[in-house]
Amino acid sequence: MKTKLEEIRCTAKKLLSEAESIREIEDLRVRFLGKKGELTAILKQMGGLSSEERPVVGQLANEIRGDIEETIESVKKTVTEKELQLKLEAEKLDVTMPGKKHEVGGLHPLNRVLEDMIDIFRSMGFDVVDGPEVETDYYNFEALNVPFDHPARDMQDTFYLADNLLLRTQTSAAQIRVMENRTLPIRIICPGRVFRADEVDATHSPVFHQIEGLVIDKGITMCDLKGTLEQFAREIYGDDTKIKFRPSFFPFTEPSVEVDVSCSECGGKGCRVCKGSGWIEILGAGMVHPKVLKGCGIDPDEYSGFAFGIGLDRLTTTRYKISDIRMLFENDLRFLKQFN
Repeated sequence: MKTKLEEIRCTAKKLLSEAESIREIEDLRVRFLGKKGELTAILKQMGGLSSEERPVVGQLANEIRGDIEETIESVKKTVTEKELQLKLEAEKLDVTMPGKKHEVGGLHPLNRVLEDMIDIFRSMGFDVVDGPEVETDYYNFEALNVPFDHPARDMQDTFYLADNLLLRTQTSAAQIRVMENRTLPIRIICPGRVFRADEVDATHSPVFHQIEGLVIDKGITMCDLKGTLEQFAREIYGDDTKIKFRPSFFPFTEPSVEVDVSCSECGGKGCRVCKGSGWIEILGAGMVHPKVLKGCGIDPDEYSGFAFGIGLDRLTTTRYKISDIRMLFENDLRFLKQFN
């Protein structure tokens, strides 16, 4: 039995010295010292020894167990250090190597212009409000003085979702909600997407963006409208920019005007951009129709106001000299990176 115990000691120490991983060491520990291990199996045979031999063999077995356990700890420490060193070697970082370049995104040109617009109008005391893109016929047309049989509806091919539900064709619908729910005076802009059944080409899209502006107070006149739009045009196009009003028609304003700005490309002399006229149309505006005010519970004899609608897409294309509106919606990184 002593011979078998010594053989177990030698075999265990030899195999442990050759182990290369913690898993191998653990397997060897179970093989020799586990409940069903080789050393345990020898100890179970001690019942057949004489009373004189039993303590001698027991002492030797305990000595061998301690020796194997000490060897296991020593080998485990060596293997752990070796594995750590290999891991550090594999994960070594050369701090002298150049770093990886990370692409940094930028604002879309539409968002750039929109943020500039918001800053401009906020500096003039306007609040920014939002309105739903899915509107009722009442807010999109009827409350804006466009009854069901009005010919102005033919100007806007509408996406109807149900009999009385549609995708808004203009952000003007938001002004009705504001006039119904806000206390006077009112000074707001409402940017957002609008939808019309237009054919897609270089200047038209079924989805585009508008910024509705509205001011309601006592004593508001066309002079206030002109002054506001002049300040806006100078901020966007430069200090030398001039604006021009042309008579027009919108059901919800009276009088109504189309607003042109002097061409920033040629300074008003006439060029390819302005088609030789020296002017570029940018928005429609006018004094809020008395019927619209009355429908929102505002006395038109005491209060007046003006409204304007700016096409954000057209403003962006003229500002950045973009020839095709479709480029704003195609998400072509080659195009968008020019504005970063």
